[in-house]
Amino acid sequence: MWRTLFVLTAAGAAVAAVVPAMAQGRPQTPAMTCAQTRSIVAANGGIVLGTGGYTYDRYVRDASACLPGQALKRQFVPTRDQPACLLYVCFDPTFDRFFDD
Repeated sequence: MWRTLFVLTAAGAAVAAVVPAMAQGRPQTPAMTCAQTRSIVAANGGIVLGTGGYTYDRYVRDASACLPGQALKRQFVPTRDQPACLLYVCFDPTFDRFFDD
C-alpha cells in the first residue's frame, strides 16, 4: 500500500512539474505598449520577449544581465503604440564585426 501511494505521489509531482512549464508563453511586444515592454524588462533584468510571429530575443535592463565580455547593443522592437521601441540586447563584440555591413 505504501509503495502504491509513493508511486502515485511521485507521478502526480512529475505531472505538476511539467504542466506549468508547458503553459508558459513569452510576452509579445506587439501586444504591449512601449512603456509596458520597457517596464517588464526593467522588472526582470533580462527576459525573452516575442516580437511577432516566430521571432524572439532576450532583452536586458543593463550590462549586469550580460555575460562577462559581452556588451549592450540597442535594438528596436515593434509595440502596440510605437513601431520602434528601444530595448537592449547583450552581444559579443568580437563576433559582431563579422556581421556588420
